[in-house]
Amino acid sequence: MGVRGVLMMQLSRIRRWSVCASLLVVLGAQSAAAQSDITLVATGSSLPEPLYLRWSEDFHNQNAQIKVRYLPEGTGASVSRILAGSGDFGGGDAPIPEKQLSSARTPILELPTVLIAIVIIYNVPGVSGNLRLSGPVLADIYLGKTTSWSDPEIAKLNPGVNLPHLPIVVLHRTEGKGSSYIFSDYLSKVSPEFQSKVGRSVSPKWPVGQAIGLTPDLIQKTRATSGAIAYTELNWAVTGGIRMASIKNAAGEFIHPNAESVEDAASALESKMTSDFRISVTNAPGKGSYPIASFTWLYVPERYSDAARALAVRDYLKWIYSSGQSVAKDQGYATLPPSILAKVAAKTSTIK
Repeated sequence: MGVRGVLMMQLSRIRRWSVCASLLVVLGAQSAAAQSDITLVATGSSLPEPLYLRWSEDFHNQNAQIKVRYLPEGTGASVSRILAGSGDFGGGDAPIPEKQLSSARTPILELPTVLIAIVIIYNVPGVSGNLRLSGPVLADIYLGKTTSWSDPEIAKLNPGVNLPHLPIVVLHRTEGKGSSYIFSDYLSKVSPEFQSKVGRSVSPKWPVGQAIGLTPDLIQKTRATSGAIAYTELNWAVTGGIRMASIKNAAGEFIHPNAESVEDAASALESKMTSDFRISVTNAPGKGSYPIASFTWLYVPERYSDAARALAVRDYLKWIYSSGQSVAKDQGYATLPPSILAKVAAKTSTIK
């Protein structure tokens, strides 16, 4: 891992420790010296945090009167806050459940920003190259049924690879994480047993494994644990310099995660995109589609009591869906397909 990766992980950990305190401070006190300045505050998933921090910086450089503070707290916590009217908007990697959405103080828009991939990271000593895994095998690992890296089902996917007789050490996230929703959504589609016993959720009741709270800690634990397997977001894994498995997709192809294979997954389902943008991209059809892909969303109130804040939110979103997409692409993220981008950008005009 390079110096940049180490610094990013250390800074991310510090930010998380101070989320609650920072939220109270920012929400409770705007600048007295410049009443025309606005600080927008959001809590959300840590998966797109590096991108959102870059967006906040670049946007402020071009719009000096508006600051954006993004505090990584997790998808579940973000949903709770935005539904309760706390913060200017939220961020997460799962659609808000319909029952919760109907209880919101004001209608909430769920606007996709970019596409993300949940990748399978591992530490299997003596194995070079990238391992191949499939949805059913991953489901059996996370159900506690497959317990050794030398299991015949794993060996079948990796012919010619000398797999060690080594216990699989399962790692997963703590409750309320968007990565868990995306991963469990995928496993529920490819394994009826996983669907019936665990199901899709931001807080799955994993039958096995150790829970890890912070993304940098998850990566560090995987790197330090012989036999470990875990799941995280693509760009975090790349920054962490850790191996990622190629996953067998719905077309039977083993696909390595990258921006192109994630964009292929979204494009394959573009015609099924609904007007509220609540669509699952996991296990998408298409020869080149990476199967554990998803949109990540901003949860944005449709109405604000303060017209100036509503205007600032619209200005920020307008920037995200124009210049922000180029920034995301430069940072290695998969951006929204053009037709979806146009529909999402148009939806922001309803914010008042």
